Amino acid sequence: MWKDLISFAWRGMAMGMAEVVPGVSGGTIAFITGIYERLIKSIRNISLFPVQQLRKGGFRQLWRHIDGNFLLALLAGMVAGLVIGIFGISYLLEHYPPLIWGFFFGLIVASVVYIGKKISSWKWAEVLLLIGGAVIAYFITVFSPSEGSQSYPFIFVSGMIAICALILPGISGSFILLLLGMYTFILESVKAVIEDQSLAALMITGVFALGCLVGLALFSNVLNWTFKYHRHPTLALLTGFMIGSLNRIWPWRNPVLWLDKDSGKRLTDLSTIADLERVKVLSELNVFPSAYHGDALFAGVIACFFLGLLLVFLFSRWEKTTVEF
Repeated sequence: MWKDLISFAWRGMAMGMAEVVPGVSGGTIAFITGIYERLIKSIRNISLFPVQQLRKGGFRQLWRHIDGNFLLALLAGMVAGLVIGIFGISYLLEHYPPLIWGFFFGLIVASVVYIGKKISSWKWAEVLLLIGGAVIAYFITVFSPSEGSQSYPFIFVSGMIAICALILPGISGSFILLLLGMYTFILESVKAVIEDQSLAALMITGVFALGCLVGLALFSNVLNWTFKYHRHPTLALLTGFMIGSLNRIWPWRNPVLWLDKDSGKRLTDLSTIADLERVKVLSELNVFPSAYHGDALFAGVIACFFLGLLLVFLFSRWEKTTVEF
């Protein structure tokens, strides 16, 4: 039992760290580690408010019904992964971005192959959904980010939308927040809660978390139904999402559009900006290593790419824990 709980916690930690990176989905990690369907089923059971289970068998039966041990271990790992991601991966993204992107690029390429093999029969419906999912995810990656809003209703809605992306392989909740113009705002709020115990930041984080819970409850029921009655088409669509997301995590990307945090203006040239801390990147252009504005770290990227491939192979060894509907 303890071995399984530790295994679930490690997977949760990987999911949490992945969610900090805009363009990488925690749902992808859940998918390739064999716990995706089990996670969706557990969330769905909670969202249905299983009062009857509590009345019949008490808390013990309720805990078994919602797969409590699994969820608790996974959640603990995710919280730890988010903290590590916020402080650790954020540092690596700032100083060695090609290495991080190379690693996740390899991770998702291998995942596409691995999950595609789970579809035993490819028919027209699966092929069309694969293409459709790839096209949808690709266009999401090239949308221009909005400026966002700091109002509580918008924060709540952002949480609902981001959590849906979190549990969809290939569509990153962090990247959806970036498109909504909320990524930096939410990330800084979480940091303020951890570092300064700010009450205002706690309110923002709480509203965002509430939106996540509501969105998770609604969307998990939809996914549970599609896996139960349309398993192969669902797998094809999710595989397409991952293929389309590769555009967003290409290791070598040059910024082409920035946002001036002070004025709110979008910039295509930084020559007039003295303090680069005031700007954040809104859009980037994929380039070859030779055209990259910075150290391409080509050998390191290739090594990280193959490390991502290797990890998918290791994660796939845990597939026995997947719940079939």
